Amino acid sequence: MGKTVISSRGFGRERTAWGLLAPTLIVLGFAGLLPFFYVLYIGFFDWNIFSKTVGLTWAGAANYRRLVFDADFLGALWRGIKFTMWTVSIEMVLGIVLALLLMRPVRGRNFFRAIYALPLTLAPIALGATWRLMTIPGFGLIPHYLARLGIDYNIGRNASQAFFTTVAMDVWHWTPFVTLTLLAGLSALPKEPFEQAQVDGAGGWHIFRYLTLPMLRPVISTALFLRIMDALRIVDEVWMLTSGGPGMATRYAGIHIWRVVFPKTDYGYGSAMSVLLLYFTIVLCWLLLTAIIQAGRETSD
Repeated sequence: MGKTVISSRGFGRERTAWGLLAPTLIVLGFAGLLPFFYVLYIGFFDWNIFSKTVGLTWAGAANYRRLVFDADFLGALWRGIKFTMWTVSIEMVLGIVLALLLMRPVRGRNFFRAIYALPLTLAPIALGATWRLMTIPGFGLIPHYLARLGIDYNIGRNASQAFFTTVAMDVWHWTPFVTLTLLAGLSALPKEPFEQAQVDGAGGWHIFRYLTLPMLRPVISTALFLRIMDALRIVDEVWMLTSGGPGMATRYAGIHIWRVVFPKTDYGYGSAMSVLLLYFTIVLCWLLLTAIIQAGRETSD
């Protein structure tokens, strides 16, 4: 009888919890799933408001076959992959180092944490506009100080400088996110294993390698996946900074899709590119997750 009462109470609490979550889940479903299925649907049609054919024209898999031979899209996808590799790698390394430093008991630590999060409050458009002002030759701070070092800095004509400037901008913007995420994970770790390791005479590197990293792996994975997904679809700040130039040096996949969908109004082909970018991101994250899980099993063994 007692077990039945407890079971009924547990079921009632679970039902109440789902009832409270239902409005949020419905809103998320409409805001996320409906646009996804609509884009997936449009990807099988030829839809261009400037074409002679009015409305949607069934194209089947033609848009996806077209992607395989589209050098511009494949180039934009590859540039986006390189951008993601550079930015996420730097952000993860800096995030771990800074999170460990912020864990140390120093004066003003909480104040610095608050100031450190300020880049995250900037809208992408505002961030790109700010960096654009800082990179204007003869006006911006970056060309001014680099000129003193004998470096001719002009992202309007130097593709490498433009690429690495977008990398630096993204690192400046999102390293605080990685740092604070890892900092929260470090703060939640139990102290007993670290104290025991110090008593046993383990050095700082061994503690970090065999205790901190394995225990922090879920948090690191979360930050890594979020940054990869965001970096692959970057548009606003890069568009404000370089407009995808010079040439196509910084036209990443998201910017290329935008140029196809809006100026050219090729909605069907743009939708197909968006779906392919989404699938590519999912597969990449799945492969990374598999590698991380396998590495964790080998470490535990």
